[in-house]
Amino acid sequence: MRVSYFQKIRNRNMRKIINRYIFKEITFPFFIILFVLTFVLLMGKILQIMDLMVNKGIGVLVIAKIIIFLLPSFMVFTIPIALLIAILMAMGRLSADNEITVFRASGVSLMQLYRPVAAASLIAFVFTIIISYFLVPQSNFATKRLLFDIAQQNAGIGIKEKVFNDDFKGMVLYAEKIPVDGEHMEGVIIYDSRFPDKPNTIVARKAFLVSDPASFTIKLRLEDGAVHTVSPDLKNYRKIDFKTYDINLDLSTSLANTGEAAKSSKDMTMYELLEKRKTPGLDKELMRELSIELHKKFSIPLSCIFFAIIALPLGIKSHRAVKSRGFAVGIIIVSLYYLLRLGGEALAETSRLPAAIGVWMPNVIFAVMGLYLFYMACKEISLWHEIKIRLWRNKLAN
Repeated sequence: MRVSYFQKIRNRNMRKIINRYIFKEITFPFFIILFVLTFVLLMGKILQIMDLMVNKGIGVLVIAKIIIFLLPSFMVFTIPIALLIAILMAMGRLSADNEITVFRASGVSLMQLYRPVAAASLIAFVFTIIISYFLVPQSNFATKRLLFDIAQQNAGIGIKEKVFNDDFKGMVLYAEKIPVDGEHMEGVIIYDSRFPDKPNTIVARKAFLVSDPASFTIKLRLEDGAVHTVSPDLKNYRKIDFKTYDINLDLSTSLANTGEAAKSSKDMTMYELLEKRKTPGLDKELMRELSIELHKKFSIPLSCIFFAIIALPLGIKSHRAVKSRGFAVGIIIVSLYYLLRLGGEALAETSRLPAAIGVWMPNVIFAVMGLYLFYMACKEISLWHEIKIRLWRNKLAN
């Protein structure tokens, strides 16, 4: 009994050591890959952000805020990808160095090998779901508000007196005088070609920039002026006098288009999405958009679990080439997964599939594939153990 007890203690300690060892093998490449992937995805945005800093005079601190606000949206996707590739590379290295063979010979089952992998995937799932549920909506809305503030400041900064300003899409603005305080413009002339078939010229004594943070819009408020319209054939002329006249400015050519009046579905938390769905009289298109976003908030983080299930059996194949093959296999799996996801979401958005089926389809496919590979790997290990036992018995018999 005493020998059996100490044997159990030794086996338990050995399993703990193996679990910690495999967990460390996954953790180090995970953080490296996570950093590289996130940086690569950020590069496209960084080029646009650098344009703001160089051409629009935006400060370094504001640029840093934008980058920080963008990180959660990228990390929701890069965490599952980094986990998948890290597991494939870790298991590939262990297989290539015959360490998996040693574990098998020591009586370590596939389920025991899966424990540290499951722990890593569970931690990644928890972090991803926190980012998806809370950080992504908040950061998206914060980014929109920050861009609105920048656009508001940029709109005023870009206007110079006695210079034709074309920063506003479809309009050319001329101001005869801008006082030192910069709060208004005097002697304003605007050529408005936003409607090509009905261009007009607006002349006003004074103009102000008016912003509405609630609706993320910026207006040019004109006072004491007139709208002059001439028909395309130059036969008809019309003049309309006004005391006050508002023009909604499109800042897409100068900075960013942030003109959505309220939070979009991507800016909402899980609770806000559920509450929005309860609003009476919602049209079908908006309801479908809310449903898709609701399912995405849980299905994307859950891909961490499915990627771990599929990565372990693929990673433990006893091939020398696996050490260098893990990254390539990971990229192929990720590409297939996101192609299926994009296709499913596109079908859901066009009402060809229900939102739940369109969003969850890649997860279901990869879950079935992973469980099948896991089952086949278990059979392979069981067969290997059976052969080992028979060889050992034959050796004892001789």
